Amino acid sequence: MKEKSRFLIIDIIGMILLIAFDLITKDFAATSLKGNDPYVLVKGVFEFRYLENHGAAFSMFQDKQLFLSIIAFIAVFFILFMLYRTPVKRHYRLLRICLIGIAAGAAGNLIDRLFLGYVRDFLYFVLIDFPIFNVADIYVTCSVFLLVILILFYYKEDDFKEIRIHRK
Repeated sequence: MKEKSRFLIIDIIGMILLIAFDLITKDFAATSLKGNDPYVLVKGVFEFRYLENHGAAFSMFQDKQLFLSIIAFIAVFFILFMLYRTPVKRHYRLLRICLIGIAAGAAGNLIDRLFLGYVRDFLYFVLIDFPIFNVADIYVTCSVFLLVILILFYYKEDDFKEIRIHRK
């Protein structure tokens, strides 16, 4: 049990570091970009453009901050529970990393919603006119993508039997 607790503490520290990096980048973007013209990094391809998003991904659920906050809180709590249930074997390391990324992204945006009432976005791919996003969104997107790949090609159904909640 000590090893499991140690891994959970390491997971939480990793999550906190990712959240801190997300919040630092959002603060920098708000300080540097808010009220200013976008900062063009590669003309016609990528720029930093500040946006206060009052919704979720692709601006869905506009002005539903309470609903989005509750969903994010539940997701973070569930992922922490899953990290606790996940074996500390090397085989599950990538799964743990994915869960940490998803939880950190959800928590980073949750913090914005709770303290500001909106999420600060600032990364914009002009070339494909992709919605403006932030570092927390990158954590979630990359982690979910990797998780899908892992579930499809790496993990087998039996690998998840150790994680399941057993009813007695």
